[in-house]
Amino acid sequence: MLWVRGNMARKLKTYQTSIGFFDLAVAAPSMKAALEIWGADSNLFHQGFAQQTDDPAIVSATIKHPGIVLRRPVGTNGAFKETSGLPKDLGTEKKVSAPRKRAPPPVKAAKADNAEARRAAAAFDKQQRKREAEQRKDELARTKERKRRGAKFAKAREAFDEAEKEHHAREAAFQAERDEIDKRAEAERRRWEQQREKLGASLRRAKDGGDV
Repeated sequence: MLWVRGNMARKLKTYQTSIGFFDLAVAAPSMKAALEIWGADSNLFHQGFAQQTDDPAIVSATIKHPGIVLRRPVGTNGAFKETSGLPKDLGTEKKVSAPRKRAPPPVKAAKADNAEARRAAAAFDKQQRKREAEQRKDELARTKERKRRGAKFAKAREAFDEAEKEHHAREAAFQAERDEIDKRAEAERRRWEQQREKLGASLRRAKDGGDV
């Protein structure tokens, strides 16, 4: 994506939100990028569930792992890490709901030196390229599967159409045979009617003593 190229060191910022049992934080060049990395299907920033943070500890942790979602148990002040356990008070009456609006942490001035910022930008760029490569790989796999299913359906459809065509042809042949039999039966009926009338007349004459 174009927004991860070029002068990204000055654009890398830290964003924070809460989803489910965890607080999430990520270093990204924009809110849009952060939402994409979180996999959010709505704008958490507009809804008040996410914000940019300048907390030095959070900024430092995310800058070391740009583009990677860090987490900690929701409602705690511990360090953000790539993996985190669940909150310890899940068994109490306190219930965690997702996502809830949190008061933004105190804004503090935090400036990383240029070398660290450049390293973070490069790491984020690498992570983003990795995600894009995985997305392309997944899309290629989905395209290949769609083609496979399409070819399988086309083959099955061809077999069905061929069988249906053969069925109709055989039905037509049977109907032609029935029509021919009906025609011959009708001819036989007329022939018999004529013969019966003639023989019946002879039979009546013979009964009356006349010439046959």
